[in-house]
Amino acid sequence: MKLNKIHWNEVPVENVTPQMERKLVYGEKIMIARMKFKDGFEVPLHHHESEQISQVLSGTVRFWFGKDKEEVMDLHAGETVVIPANVPHAALMIGDVEGIDTWSPIREDWLDGSDDYLRK
Repeated sequence: MKLNKIHWNEVPVENVTPQMERKLVYGEKIMIARMKFKDGFEVPLHHHESEQISQVLSGTVRFWFGKDKEEVMDLHAGETVVIPANVPHAALMIGDVEGIDTWSPIREDWLDGSDDYLRK
């Protein structure tokens, strides 16, 4: 077994859009992303097979959950939400936001660049 110690400062930054950047660390079954967003960035309604844990380090993220966005939740610095697999969700960044998201299984679309919903 080969273990690697990784420092966030050594992980390359991917500029997804001018309003979103991310750093990814992943193994076979789990992925973590450290992200920065500019005020007003929107994540369109989407869903995926991965269970997701979203943590807000700074700023506020307004989430909508459900296919009709029927549930709204504001997540502030220091708060975390667990999003079950296949639950539709969208988000709006209120102020500049830094956050960490974790998924299992890993988000293949984030690795192969097919995450078009973020790049519009």
